[in-house]
Amino acid sequence: MYKISADGKTMLGYNHDAWKVSAAIWFVNARNRNEFGACFSGSRKIGPNKFAPSSGMNEEGLAFSRLAAYHPNKEGLNIGKKQIANKDDFLTNILHECRNIEEVEKYYELYDQSIFIEEVIFYTDKSGNYLIVEPYQVIKGNNPTYVLANFCPSLTSNQNARKMKRYRDGEDYIQSNSPIASVDYCRTLSDTMSVCRSRNGDGTLLTSIFDTHDGLINLYFYHAYDTTVQFNISEELAKGNHSINIPEIFPINAEYQRLLEYKTPVTEPKLFIYFAGIGFLMMAFALLFFFSYIKKRTKVKFNSLKLIFAGMNLLLFFYLFTLARNIPIYYFDAPYEHYSSKLISLASYSPFLLLFILMPLSYYTYHYVKKNSKSILIKSALVVNSAIYLLLLIAFGYWGLFNILH
Repeated sequence: MYKISADGKTMLGYNHDAWKVSAAIWFVNARNRNEFGACFSGSRKIGPNKFAPSSGMNEEGLAFSRLAAYHPNKEGLNIGKKQIANKDDFLTNILHECRNIEEVEKYYELYDQSIFIEEVIFYTDKSGNYLIVEPYQVIKGNNPTYVLANFCPSLTSNQNARKMKRYRDGEDYIQSNSPIASVDYCRTLSDTMSVCRSRNGDGTLLTSIFDTHDGLINLYFYHAYDTTVQFNISEELAKGNHSINIPEIFPINAEYQRLLEYKTPVTEPKLFIYFAGIGFLMMAFALLFFFSYIKKRTKVKFNSLKLIFAGMNLLLFFYLFTLARNIPIYYFDAPYEHYSSKLISLASYSPFLLLFILMPLSYYTYHYVKKNSKSILIKSALVVNSAIYLLLLIAFGYWGLFNILH
């Protein structure tokens, strides 16, 4: 995100990078005479027809955006402050109850904001002043331009921040092009900072540009910057409380259609259930193979084959668990490198290991079945387990987990 103040006007631009297929903008009037009407945008569903606000602006020109960011836990720094029961309601209430940065700062002083341990939140208003909210402190500023990405400024030097390409691109653009508080300037800057990854065309789902002076919101959908839809907050609030499904108000986008058709266990609940069942079935087979190996250690030929299946099943069970909890694996380059876990990074080589050993396993499984006339249960389990491996290889190929050429 970025903030531009020039010629008596302040603009806030926000790129919402997400793997969601839905996005909405909604307008909510003041709930009483002491509050302000506001608009919000977001893509993460938190209930029926309800989304978590990722950015927004109120009638007074107070605007905000929230970004994912790492901050270590620190105990005992917010003792005695009020607890925030719900992050999304809290952020919504601020836009309804505050008119400027000073009021936002006083609002946060009452609360333990460590609930935002994985976020950094940026506020600005018509004056061009801004407030950066971290889990344990707030930072005020009044620079005419400001760029922020997925980091906490108090913990990150500019040198380290510039390792993030989208941040570096934004900072360089502002330094090379005199800031202008206009939609055209902000659109180009947003495009410069946007993400369109090679896999599935994924990246910036929604760009919001807030004109805090005139109360205008310009939206760009799925990193397509040739089309915008503009809203006037006063005109929209006059229509009453309402929500708009953003994909429906933009032309058909081929890359977005591809995202819609791309299915993963994270985005498709039924697919998650299927793969959870496969994972637990492999665990059951692993136990069966292990105890059968112990029981018949010297009585059957190719008995050690059971240990190989058991070990591979344990590894793949962990990998499926990792796939269920780390959605970036489906979109970032393969093999996936986790920012902090070497174990997850190593697990991303599991598809290659399975591909490498499937043929030898199939060969020895065939001979095990042929040489051992008894143990119908074990033979059937080995055959079914081999079929599961083939199914997983097809799924891994569909998700691009073998695509090592970028």
